[in-house]
Amino acid sequence: MNNTKKTLVAASLFALANTANAAYEIKLTDTDTITFGGYIKTDLRYVNGDVVSIVDDFWIGQARVVEGGVNRVTLSADETRFNTKYTSGDLTGFIELDFLTSAQGNQIVTNSASPRIRHAFVKYKNFLVGQTWTTFMNTSALAESANFGGTLNAAAFIRQAQIRYTNGNFQIALENPESDRGDPNQDNLPDLMAKYTFKGDWGNVSVAGLARKLNTAGGNSETAFGGGIAGRIKTFGKDDFRFQVHAGETGRYVGVVAARDLVGEEVEESVSVAVAYRHFWTETLRTNVFYGITSTDVADNDRIMYGINLFQNITPKLSVGFEVGRFDQDDSNPATNGDSFYSQFSAKYTL
Repeated sequence: MNNTKKTLVAASLFALANTANAAYEIKLTDTDTITFGGYIKTDLRYVNGDVVSIVDDFWIGQARVVEGGVNRVTLSADETRFNTKYTSGDLTGFIELDFLTSAQGNQIVTNSASPRIRHAFVKYKNFLVGQTWTTFMNTSALAESANFGGTLNAAAFIRQAQIRYTNGNFQIALENPESDRGDPNQDNLPDLMAKYTFKGDWGNVSVAGLARKLNTAGGNSETAFGGGIAGRIKTFGKDDFRFQVHAGETGRYVGVVAARDLVGEEVEESVSVAVAYRHFWTETLRTNVFYGITSTDVADNDRIMYGINLFQNITPKLSVGFEVGRFDQDDSNPATNGDSFYSQFSAKYTL
């Protein structure tokens, strides 16, 4: 890059840093662009009941029983994220950072949170290499919610390193293996994913499957197969219906530890269902109702979550919302049973 281009880029970045609506795309040459994005989000959260999530800021597929119960208010901005994308012809590089579930500072002085990688990949024509959402997942099926990710207890939800090939609506990928609750030191074959997505003006529906080799702690090798169907379908006006159904030996790919890959020497089987409906009261005011359940066969556990919210766009880039819901952990072991009510206020500024 010559000095003139360097000066122009530096001036553009300086201008972005000094505007409230920073986001955006800077054209470097006729074929090269760099884009900045993300959002700033603050959550006020209240939890009351028997259990808290094993991560503090949002419900996943497992909760921790609190002796004497929990009655807690928290304020957090850790979901805030920043991303940048560089495009040069057919080549795209993308990286995104946030601060959730990372090494934390203390609540007494700094209240700091370390940045972590969410996505880091390179895409060239039909090939993608790097870390991003698993090919098994349909991101459009996730509910819009104040709780990060909505019904994660029943959703396909993993980011990991992979090699993916895309041809039209078809995708196939080799992804990072991990024998959860087994012996990952013996994982010598990548996980295989395949997905086909039907798309139209009506929305989209994807059909996905996975095949894996799992290694137990006892030294045995097992195969695991699972599948799912998920999508978002437009209904009336701007409303939409979102759903995902997964079944088989999907393990760690669905429910965010609601189901494990292995229970002792056995491969876990599970069924997960998540549904959500979004209704627009006005152009800027909307409500989401959502429900998710995962039931496991070997461990004989159920994880249920449901909620309702109301979001208002104050400006096109600034929204506020309020959500109430419940998380229910029904285990075969009575000592880990419990449920909790939660309410959450969120403010989000999209860059």
